[in-house]
Amino acid sequence: MRRYGKNPDEDDIRVRPNRKGNRPRTNIRPKHEDASEGMVLTVDRGRLTCLVEDRIVLAMKARELGRKAAVVGDRVALVGDLSGAKDTLARIVRISPRTSVLRRTADDDDPYERVVVANADQLAIVTALADPEPRPRLIDRCLVAAYDGGLTPLLVLTKSDLAPADELLEMYGALGVPHIVTTRDEFVDGRAADRVLEYLTGRTTAFVGHSGVGKTTLVNALVPENRRRSTGLVNAVTGRGRHTTTSALALPLTGDSGGWVIDTPGVRSFGLHHVDPARVILAFPDLEPGTENCPRACSHDEPDCALDDWVAQGHADPARLYSLRRLLATRERHEGD
Repeated sequence: MRRYGKNPDEDDIRVRPNRKGNRPRTNIRPKHEDASEGMVLTVDRGRLTCLVEDRIVLAMKARELGRKAAVVGDRVALVGDLSGAKDTLARIVRISPRTSVLRRTADDDDPYERVVVANADQLAIVTALADPEPRPRLIDRCLVAAYDGGLTPLLVLTKSDLAPADELLEMYGALGVPHIVTTRDEFVDGRAADRVLEYLTGRTTAFVGHSGVGKTTLVNALVPENRRRSTGLVNAVTGRGRHTTTSALALPLTGDSGGWVIDTPGVRSFGLHHVDPARVILAFPDLEPGTENCPRACSHDEPDCALDDWVAQGHADPARLYSLRRLLATRERHEGD
């Protein structure tokens, strides 16, 4: 501690200047009542491409949002330059509450969850019946993520001309998941896209699948390049022609359907460290009432689980309980097991 003597005066006292200015700090944040609403289309290294009315706007997250991140599908409020002109940058000042989230962890031992997509209504799980071989455990994990996040699942099975779909569909019959089975020829002539489109009208649908199953090919057929050019999405979002998925990308469907598709990067793994069985059971309304007598923190797959009695009393099909337990068990094993 510095000592100034018995009678210090103002010349003896040095005050460190405030390098950030003399304005006092405050916890009161601006309300941004004049902010415009937009939707996040893609995120790339801290820059977010947003749709604001009919314009594509590049934005960054405002500092006042702290660590809260915006993801594809988020409804956000923006201020600043919203013209969409080259070299302009707006700021995202608010993120609206989400109606659903598709989340994953890098692996089952990773406690850090990543929100992949927000506000989607549906999750289209695309898998090939051959070349590459189907991965039921990965499908199970995607189903769990859908149920956990509040999305309705849809199975899209491709390349049925190489292998039949019956065995795979039988595995998921008790879940009542809607499905579409397509051939390679239907991908070429556009019939596959037309059939899938019937399930997408008026909805926001996220597409997931591992490499080689035809996911991005299907998205490109649903939202062709001329549609992307007419809306400015090719130049503003991908910077080139046909989209190759390296990050999630939201695209508007053609025509007056009012729907959106969100293409996500090909998944190699789908960690479920974050999943709570209590949320997954909500997707099974015929089983959920039977959990009232379950022990606290029941995994729904242990000797004193009340669901066994619930099914034995005829309240639900045993196949449904088996399917629930199979899905929950995917949290404990890897996709290739």
